[in-house]
Amino acid sequence: MVQLNIENLLKKNNMSKEKLCKSMNITRWNLNKAIKGHSSISYKYLEGFCKALNCSFDELLIIIEDEDKKEA
Repeated sequence: MVQLNIENLLKKNNMSKEKLCKSMNITRWNLNKAIKGHSSISYKYLEGFCKALNCSFDELLIIIEDEDKKEA
């Protein structure tokens, strides 16, 4: 499963969710949906996250192993 590493990048950059939302012109609700993986994300927003958080795609996107695969 692919997830956004936004929470850790916010801490690394000493940035709040509010500041990130303002810099990207998105709502806090949409940001939280993206963080929790409850919505699809366009390349435009992936690029925006990378620019705002001063990171690369490999820092922004992380792969989490599914629990079902761990048990197999």
